[in-house]
Amino acid sequence: MMSLLYNLGILFYGLFIRVAALFNEKAKQFSSGRKNWRKILSEKIDKNASYIWIHCASLGEFEQGRPVLEEIKKQFPEYRIILTFFSPSGYEIRKNYEGADIVSYLPMDTKKNAQDFIQLVQPQKVFFVKYEFWFNYISLLKKQQIPLYIISAIFRENQQFFKATPWGRWYKKMLFSFEHIFIQNEISAQLLEKNGINNFTISGDTRFDRVAEIARGAKNFEIVEKFKGKNVTLIAGSTWKPDEELLAAFINNSEDVKFIIAPHEVTTANINRIQQLLKKPTICFSKAAISDIDSYDVLIIDSIGILSSLYQYGNIAYIGGGFGVGIHNILEAATFKLPILFGPNYLKFKEAVDLVDKKGAFPIQNYKELEATLSKLLNNNNNLENASEICKKYVEKNVGSTKLIINKVFNKNE
Repeated sequence: MMSLLYNLGILFYGLFIRVAALFNEKAKQFSSGRKNWRKILSEKIDKNASYIWIHCASLGEFEQGRPVLEEIKKQFPEYRIILTFFSPSGYEIRKNYEGADIVSYLPMDTKKNAQDFIQLVQPQKVFFVKYEFWFNYISLLKKQQIPLYIISAIFRENQQFFKATPWGRWYKKMLFSFEHIFIQNEISAQLLEKNGINNFTISGDTRFDRVAEIARGAKNFEIVEKFKGKNVTLIAGSTWKPDEELLAAFINNSEDVKFIIAPHEVTTANINRIQQLLKKPTICFSKAAISDIDSYDVLIIDSIGILSSLYQYGNIAYIGGGFGVGIHNILEAATFKLPILFGPNYLKFKEAVDLVDKKGAFPIQNYKELEATLSKLLNNNNNLENASEICKKYVEKNVGSTKLIINKVFNKNE
């Protein structure tokens, strides 16, 4: 009965997306990207090759799966990699990712799609990243004895798996279909054990390995280095309007501090709006010249793809999104040992909760709290250094998840 309801739900979801595609660009990408997928995939598949399939919901999950994908590619070149995405926001950005041999949308989770996709790919091993639980795919992989793993998973008591309802009991059965479950924390372990699931390993979050790799390969920007000079510099990354309005008020009243703002939206209209908020000398990255860059107090990054490298020039970070649905990636800043500020919506992010608890990160609710927190860090070098060291040690302690996963999955006894 539950399987029937699930399949009906998938059917109606597909119909809804097709209707929404008439009005919504993301829905249009979702729908059109899956058209003729059998023909397209059959033309890309090498029938003589052995594939490992890695699936991510979107871009954030890709960053978690990427270290494992790249390590497999490095250690086991005999395998080809097929990478799938559920969301356009992941696929459209990473459709040309060279680390995978094939990048594709995941066909909708119908019985027929699952059968055809698995028949075409014939994966030797399958990795789902963090949250993806698709009943028909999971059931068929189990039936065909194809080992399925989930990596960087995190479980909470209020999730469907653990509810004493017919739907919850049916949903929990999917967890028994995984060959092994790699989880982030002890709370997840306790929940799984309590529910009779014992094939798990606490491996942590693979994103720590990813940000450590990013830090090692960070690009240098001479113009940013000259902009900073010997000044304490605050880098605001992935900011939204509520973040920018608070920061602008602080910037306009600050002295002897440089600011780099990398907004989430880099449209001309949004950049202009931010500039209008600021009373300090401000320049956009695209228009900056090294000859006079040190005469400006604020540098606005009006391009994408360089934020993770810019954190090396900072002393403090402010990460946006906390006044919306949730904060953006804080680990890229933490790996460069920057103390971090963000808005109140951070509780779903383990690394943020951990760093708040350790006093390496600081949530703020309003301008008064922003001003007070920044003043404590900017006016007391010991406070700044202590918070910096906390962030550095936290990242260093948590690297190594990828190696643990690879060793377990491929029976390496290193």
